[in-house]
Amino acid sequence: MELFLNQSGMPVIFAVLMGIAILAYVILDGYDLGCGLLTFFADKSEKHTIMRTIAPFWDANETWLVLGVGLLLVAFPHAHGIILSSLYLPVFFMLIGLVLRGVAFDFRLKGDPEHNTLWEKIFGFGSLLTVMSQGYILGSYILGFKFTSYSIFFSLLTGCFLCMGYILLGSCWLIMKTEGPLQNKSYSWALKSLWVTGLGLASISLFTPWFSTRIFEKWFQYPNIIYLSPLPILSLIVFIFVHYKILQLKKHGSKTCGSPFIGSAILFITAFLGLAYSFFPYLIPESMTIWQAASDIKSLQIILWGALAVLPFIFGYTIYVYRVFWGKIAPE
Repeated sequence: MELFLNQSGMPVIFAVLMGIAILAYVILDGYDLGCGLLTFFADKSEKHTIMRTIAPFWDANETWLVLGVGLLLVAFPHAHGIILSSLYLPVFFMLIGLVLRGVAFDFRLKGDPEHNTLWEKIFGFGSLLTVMSQGYILGSYILGFKFTSYSIFFSLLTGCFLCMGYILLGSCWLIMKTEGPLQNKSYSWALKSLWVTGLGLASISLFTPWFSTRIFEKWFQYPNIIYLSPLPILSLIVFIFVHYKILQLKKHGSKTCGSPFIGSAILFITAFLGLAYSFFPYLIPESMTIWQAASDIKSLQIILWGALAVLPFIFGYTIYVYRVFWGKIAPE
């Protein structure tokens, strides 16, 4: 244990904890945001059903974002300031999008029914603004926060691909949670978004090594290319599995429809692992490692006890909410 609780090991522990929090947020709030994007393509009754499927969960899902940003702030304060100053505008727009989503969701449930259409549009727009901002943040991070016409284009393209990835998660969530016409629509949404998401993952995976000689060597030098080959192979297998399961469910149906969602989540996990491997040990690409960005050892030890005290409650609450509100939502 002492091997990890020193100046070398503690930053790694916090990097792993922060990575888990971000990954949990991307998957859990990803389907939530994807459902928000799908309201653009649903009719009035379907929009109501979509929002009912996420109502018990969406507040809990965003807890992981708070945890991830909180860990960045307290464990890596030197990187926190640089990252936020480099991403001031996209972070600002992301927060605006999250606020719009929250306000629209609550007012749609509790406000005048005559204004429901307006709140649904605001909810969809807030979701789009949030996802595009997150995609822009990811693209900017991959390029090392460079600000050129090329980097802006790449970041916006990453935002578009992330929209399709979240739509994939949202569609698979609706396949799992709904029945009837909306579920049938969700099959089509899932198939289309799966192909675009696959294209996005492949494009980012292939282009990222070209932005950095270090990343290129980490992936393509022998014997690394042999050791790492299971990751893209697994991604391809999962892609084929998700496509097959969606087609099978669309044709034959089933009471248990969770396979596409689980497979889609695994696609995100493999992509995240690939990015984490590419950039480790840098927290700010090519300029600041996790050890350079970390707080002093005594602060990290105190923060670790606080994080370990909080995590069981977050995990427990998340599991409890999903267990209580599990099951399909019948259309009204």
